[in-house]
Amino acid sequence: MKLNYAEIWRAVAERFGERTAVVTSDGSLTYVELLDRAGRLAALFRAHDIRPGERVMLFMHNRAEHLVALFASYMTGITPVPVNFRYREKELGELIDDCDAVALVFAASLAPVIDRLDAHGIRLRLRVDDEDRPGEPLEGELPFDALEQFDPDLPEHAPESGELFLYTGGTTGRPKAVVWSVAELFEVQMYSIFGTIGLDEPTSLEEIIRIASDPTTPIPVTMPLAPMMHGTALFTSMNTLVLGGTIVLLPKASLDVDAAVALIRQHSVTRLIVAGDAIAAPIAEAAERTGGGLDSLESAISSGMRFTDDVKARLHALADMTITDLLASTEGGPYAVAVSRGADDLPARLRLFPGAVVLDDDDREVQDVPGAHGVLAFRGTLPKRYHGDEAKTAETFKVIGGRRHVVAGDLVDVSADGTIDLLGRGSAVVNTGGEKVFPAEVEEALLAHPDVDDAVVFGMPDERFGEVVAAVIATDASGLTPEAVREHCAALIAGYKKPRLISIRTSLERSPSGKVDMRRMKAELTEG
Repeated sequence: MKLNYAEIWRAVAERFGERTAVVTSDGSLTYVELLDRAGRLAALFRAHDIRPGERVMLFMHNRAEHLVALFASYMTGITPVPVNFRYREKELGELIDDCDAVALVFAASLAPVIDRLDAHGIRLRLRVDDEDRPGEPLEGELPFDALEQFDPDLPEHAPESGELFLYTGGTTGRPKAVVWSVAELFEVQMYSIFGTIGLDEPTSLEEIIRIASDPTTPIPVTMPLAPMMHGTALFTSMNTLVLGGTIVLLPKASLDVDAAVALIRQHSVTRLIVAGDAIAAPIAEAAERTGGGLDSLESAISSGMRFTDDVKARLHALADMTITDLLASTEGGPYAVAVSRGADDLPARLRLFPGAVVLDDDDREVQDVPGAHGVLAFRGTLPKRYHGDEAKTAETFKVIGGRRHVVAGDLVDVSADGTIDLLGRGSAVVNTGGEKVFPAEVEEALLAHPDVDDAVVFGMPDERFGEVVAAVIATDASGLTPEAVREHCAALIAGYKKPRLISIRTSLERSPSGKVDMRRMKAELTEG
């Protein structure tokens, strides 16, 4: 069933208006308040001539305003574009130009980045006051609360043509906008919303409301600790509102584990969204240190990040929960899932998700062939395209046997028991704490330093983050230090992209063909 999320959320608000929709450390919003604010924001957009199909970029942490902006955009046919709040002005400006954004909703704490942006075609800047704003307001900038000057104004029906842009992490180059139909995205998420709690998928909006009204339906209280510009955190939050559940947010740039654990206990959070060990391990440590367990948790969901059995076992000891470790991508899936319902289920093995297949070099399905080697793909309802990149769209979204597949590049081996072993991406991407870093971008930043003659960037294993960014630099300048290199990079790229491990040499000793002995470089960093 294809249905715009906003139609469902409005129906939920009209039926369960006083249920709590969103909770933060600063307060809460009921469903009727969420609907009201979305209607006022829609009116503000209209007053500033933001039209259906135009793009509004969301540049903030996990905040209630993020959900208000999604609601208003979906309902009016405006395209929301959530982006990474860690980006610097150069990176943000490139994405604004790429998607032709005309409006920007941003957190005041990120104002220094916004202040240094050129106009880039932005006609409206809405500032979300998450703290005292550094510097003077920009000309034409409005506080988010300016929406209170408008009466709610939502159309009778959300347009069927509504879209969502989600940027990739730059696995095969600079980030690309994946274009989802909002209505088709709901169809993709039906199993996650209903199937995972043992319910048949509904066939009408009225049936969805009946399910949400049923006292036997487990209504989720979801805390997304992974950023909502990532698909898993965003989609799970959107799905929570379909059932009339509550989203509990920690609206900060860095993870405050003590505050997170306190909110889990205070609001009886049932569903936790993490990014593997990078988030789950500190949460487990904080819960263990403060005592009392996390008894309300029924599930934890992770995607796109190393999630070790040791950390999963610690979470299982804190609550009687199911842990779902997903292998997915911005372009589609999930491809595979490892599920554990207790420590006895560990180690949990990856199994193909319904709709996922393994393709060999000739695009033949080999997921039923023990010992086969291939690439993961997913067939079913998929994004429309990459924005502005027909060639990459054709390469990634392939028609095989008359059916459209997404082939994102994860290489696997098929085991005799039907499980799969993940071998990694067929590219040099560094996955650090769930964030994907393209080495060439970091190398470009390094080479912009006047004392850097040559550089190579790659990932190195890390216990907490899975991988960290490492760099080997060649220079003739005796005074160049790792600290100076990091300071230089801080002005050009997001903090998570900066090399944590840096080795400085006089030469990379490239081969005649220009190649670097990566094995030797990694060994030197490990030993040094």
